Amino acid sequence: MGADGKEGLKTPLLQQPNGVAITIPQTNADGGKKVRTLTFKVGGITCASCATSIETAVGRLDGIQSIMVSPLQGQAVVKFVPELISALKIKETVEDAGFEVNEFPEQDIAVCRIRIKGMACTSCSESVERALLMADGVKKAVVGLALEEAKVHYDPNLTNTSSIVEAIEDSGFGADLISSGCDSSKIHFKLEGINSMDQWNEVKLSLESLEGVNQVEMDFQGNIVTISYEADTIGPRTLIQCIEEAGHGTNAYHASLYTPPRGRETEREHEIQMYKNLFLYSCLFSIPIFVFSMVLPMLPPYGNWLDYKVLNMLTVGVLLRWILCTPVQFIIGRRFYVGSYHALRRKSANMDVLVALGTNAAYFYSIYIMIKALTSYSFEGQDFFETSAMLISFILLGKYLEVLAKGKTSDALAKLTDLAPESAHLLTLDGAGNIISEIEMSTQLIQKDDILKIVPGAKVPVDGVVINGQSHVNESMITGEARPVAKKIGDKVIGGTVNENGCILIKATHVGSETALSQIVQLVEAAQLARAPVQKLADQISRFFVPTVVVAAFVTWLAWFIPGALGLYSKRWIPEGMDEFELALQFGISVLVVACPCALGLATPTAVMVATGKGASQGVLIKGGSALEKAHKIKMVVFDKTGTLTVGKPSVVSAVLFSEFSMEEFCDLTIATEVNSEHPIAKAVVEHAKSLRKKFGTENGHFPDVEDFEVHLGAGVSGKVGDRRVLVGNKRLMSASNVPVGNEVDKYIYENEQLARTCVLVAIDGRVAGAFAVTDPVKPEAARVISFLHSMKIASVMVTGDNWATANAIAKEVGIETVFAETDPLGKADKIRELQLRGTSVAMVGDGINDSPALVAADVGLAIGAGTDVAIEAADIVLIKNNLEDVITAIDLSRKTISRIRLNYVWALGYNILGMPVAAGVLYPFTGIRLPPWLAGACMAASSISVVSSSLLLQSYKKPLRIQG
Repeated sequence: MGADGKEGLKTPLLQQPNGVAITIPQTNADGGKKVRTLTFKVGGITCASCATSIETAVGRLDGIQSIMVSPLQGQAVVKFVPELISALKIKETVEDAGFEVNEFPEQDIAVCRIRIKGMACTSCSESVERALLMADGVKKAVVGLALEEAKVHYDPNLTNTSSIVEAIEDSGFGADLISSGCDSSKIHFKLEGINSMDQWNEVKLSLESLEGVNQVEMDFQGNIVTISYEADTIGPRTLIQCIEEAGHGTNAYHASLYTPPRGRETEREHEIQMYKNLFLYSCLFSIPIFVFSMVLPMLPPYGNWLDYKVLNMLTVGVLLRWILCTPVQFIIGRRFYVGSYHALRRKSANMDVLVALGTNAAYFYSIYIMIKALTSYSFEGQDFFETSAMLISFILLGKYLEVLAKGKTSDALAKLTDLAPESAHLLTLDGAGNIISEIEMSTQLIQKDDILKIVPGAKVPVDGVVINGQSHVNESMITGEARPVAKKIGDKVIGGTVNENGCILIKATHVGSETALSQIVQLVEAAQLARAPVQKLADQISRFFVPTVVVAAFVTWLAWFIPGALGLYSKRWIPEGMDEFELALQFGISVLVVACPCALGLATPTAVMVATGKGASQGVLIKGGSALEKAHKIKMVVFDKTGTLTVGKPSVVSAVLFSEFSMEEFCDLTIATEVNSEHPIAKAVVEHAKSLRKKFGTENGHFPDVEDFEVHLGAGVSGKVGDRRVLVGNKRLMSASNVPVGNEVDKYIYENEQLARTCVLVAIDGRVAGAFAVTDPVKPEAARVISFLHSMKIASVMVTGDNWATANAIAKEVGIETVFAETDPLGKADKIRELQLRGTSVAMVGDGINDSPALVAADVGLAIGAGTDVAIEAADIVLIKNNLEDVITAIDLSRKTISRIRLNYVWALGYNILGMPVAAGVLYPFTGIRLPPWLAGACMAASSISVVSSSLLLQSYKKPLRIQG
């Protein structure tokens, strides 16, 4: 890993899941359809006729290209067209023929993301998840309430995206496909010159025949083609060329880039506008109702006309309130009925059920009052039309403000997505490296290995390597590091960063979905979909909360109605114009509405969304709510030494000989043995030995080959060079190999270890021939970071494969008291487990392949500097920069987020816990205070808005420690 921490960006941060077990698809020349090969074992074959029976049974199926069954090996090889038949059907046919199928490979696993509309609370997201998991062929489904998305893993042989969308719609929610396929790149083209279905098929077949094209989707109405492709194999300009070459003669086809409207933003704007319109229409009716029922009656003589009798005891006021309330209840409030219907149909209950119950109770009781007044000469009763209308209005206002605020929770992610520039300058070079041509084109058309010119002030369009020029690049938007980073020939640049001063030429190495920026966005989106363990509390509460609320509301009504009917409390408690039934009904409706748990489902996901987005913008990639939650419990941080506490670029400061070997021969044997090692110290030794070889002898470009090369984990390497046995490593390797270490060697080791240097011994044919002293400077911020962790009451430990003396010297320099040295990679993981047995939550900070076992063993693994792809896969949190301050940032952000989630639960449950007794009328006998249903609705809306606003405050998060210089 390079000191700049970007070496790890040579591989994607997110690897494609190993879901595909059936072999590589190939194109059937005559049919143009994909053909797959399926291999499995068949039990019960006793003779050649058994094999023939299986071949006959399977061969009759539509879509089978060929089948061969080996009676000796008991193995079947089937070539089939997956569009016509599924692998499962083949298996069932063999079993129906009376044979047992063994070692049947796992089916293809495809992944799709779906936007879901209409989810209001945790109960909704759980219902969608259940509906998806019950669908045939779906292996795994995760639904994010705050993100309003589902990520579904499914078997394409058993189902498709249309069936998955249909399953969601059947459960009562809207669904739109965002993407299908794994992490392949996707591009959209608008086609011109295509007028018939034959021409469309011609283009589709041409594209599908190209290597690297995964999927081709046609939109015939919009003349749009969407292509999923492998950026490593093929590029967008090749795709355009293929489309245009498919046209011949008078049929000239033309393809141009098409940018579809952003689905999520468009959908969110539509949702915001919908709730705004519903609220305004509701106000149009609710405000007059409020004036007629609560304002004018208190202003005689202006309100006297409302008491005018239309027929019998039916007054103008009641009639007007009914006319104005009905459109609010049934037209504007229709969504609550639809939501309730779907919720009850799937045997669950949500916010819509509570709202529908409350408003219907108020509305239909008012209808009863109105009918009784219409048919009676003496009846006097109080209607609740204003309760129904105002309740719906306040809930719609709450939903409007909620979706408005929720849109801001993904601001950080949207800013990351917008970092990539729209255009780039493509150069064409001749063999001598001279520029032949320069054109400006869309960044979507960039292909791997393109040469691009980046002028001062321009954004780098894709990941690449500098091939000409030098400059400083501002990488703060990706890494959070404000100081521009110097770039010269051979250095890597990241897409989305800004070139500060010089003009540079870069060669594109990663494009499309493989760029660091795309990987970061994918990682954060995956994190935002993942459920944090703390959310389980909300999920458990929501399961029984709604039925409990309904029961509580009914008990409240009974508790007020029965004593009132029996005269157990004073009639003075009943407001004028009401009776005991109506008073009890108001209390019941208020309980029903105020206790709605929709804010509970937003408490965790909104905070996780804001925190992961904010972390990504500061160079800290958190892999989901689980990592975020575990990190706040950390009480001990274990640091690797090389590349973590130290710079990670060791350099040799001295070399000595302890034998009669010449320096040239000593260097040759060392280089030959160490050149195969990937360890940073090995590379430093090889580099120094080559410079010594040049200094003391003739320059030698060729070195002897090593045989029997072996890596001794945490100790060194060994091998046979010619007829000599060579060991290169530490003192432990020498002891293990029975190589004696004399006093002179011991003295050299001791002197260097006191200076925090590592001694690499070279033994030739069983004797120590010489040694190298290697130093790896401590990072300037290390001591301050350890001190800051101590102030956070977090202990620091160092574990390294280096010797004790060097390890102790480094530990003393940075302020670490507990050290484990001379530890191999598996030993590091064992040390982590030992520390965990003491009841301590342990984080491991490392950067290399040798740290991956410890990263997995730790409660939280932090890969610093985005080291190797193995370390990134093993880690829970990826720190893009090679800076220790981000260890503190990750832990502190986790603490702040969990604290915010807990506060969100206070906001979510506080309204319920405090509001329910007031709504139930507990205070009414003593203080005369009660909570009318419309005010209860306002409290419920305020609960959701408070939670989302509370989460949004995480946007102002600042790093607790920032190292300068």
